[in-house]
Amino acid sequence: MKIYFTFEPRPDLREPLLAEFPQVDFIFKSGLSNEVLQQADVLVTYGEDLTEESIQYATKLKWIFVASAGIEKMPAQAIIERGILVSNVRGIHKTPMAESMLAHILAIKRALPWMYEQQKKSEWSKKAQQTELRDSTALILGPGAIGSEVGRLLQAFGVTTIGCNRSGKEAAYMDTMISFAQLKEALPNADIVISVLPKTKETTHLLKEEHFAAMKNSAIFMNFGRGNLVGEKVLIQAIKKEQIGYAVLDVFEEEPLSTDNPLWTLPNVIVSPHVSSHSSRYVERSLEIFKPSLTKWLKGDTDLENTMDLSRGY
Repeated sequence: MKIYFTFEPRPDLREPLLAEFPQVDFIFKSGLSNEVLQQADVLVTYGEDLTEESIQYATKLKWIFVASAGIEKMPAQAIIERGILVSNVRGIHKTPMAESMLAHILAIKRALPWMYEQQKKSEWSKKAQQTELRDSTALILGPGAIGSEVGRLLQAFGVTTIGCNRSGKEAAYMDTMISFAQLKEALPNADIVISVLPKTKETTHLLKEEHFAAMKNSAIFMNFGRGNLVGEKVLIQAIKKEQIGYAVLDVFEEEPLSTDNPLWTLPNVIVSPHVSSHSSRYVERSLEIFKPSLTKWLKGDTDLENTMDLSRGY
């Protein structure tokens, strides 16, 4: 069996993998080669290098392991037509992303951006507008693995958590659950609104002008899911109208953000260049999911962790 990695793990991660699966012929090659892809039974990729054309070369391919949570850049229909199984690393981002979100929230609440600016000016001032996180309410759009983890951390700080998903079905570390249909009514109660929703037809421009109008003008709005959640013009208008207190954005409709985009310079906006999930342990955690699945695969068991339904987008 040939397993083709389109990226190269560090030697300290690669060597244990080779030792654990001596019966497998691993190919590590940065970037996608159609010539190598023709030989592969299994592909391990970040998901951004596959095209409809390359799938035509993958005549032996039976399983794609995506070392990423998002699959929107993959040629879904071509993969579906070939009947190739796809699984991913859903949940791998929960620790770094939850820590990133909590860091931004605490920084705003405790006026750290203001303090940094005062330091640059060598100005001693005690006029910081600091507030407490405790006893506030956070509304979390998409309380899956990532949303539940940030909910767990927020609850430890004494925050009430409201989870919101399509069905309103119960999720971990949420004090209350609502459905998308109830979102507008719940927004006036939220001090923090966090989205970690995936990109689907249903989530595209889910938030509209009316939703920002319903938010507290002191609310912290955070988008760490996908940039399709809200139209950029709608978001910019809400910021300019001061319908929200802060916008912390890790994802955008168009990436990378152009140098002349007003989001760079609007007040009370923090631009995070889609890095909240980054961690020195990313590949390590990916392999922790991949190796048990590979053990099953070699035994003929296709009931793998994080199997995806490409027709639904997750």
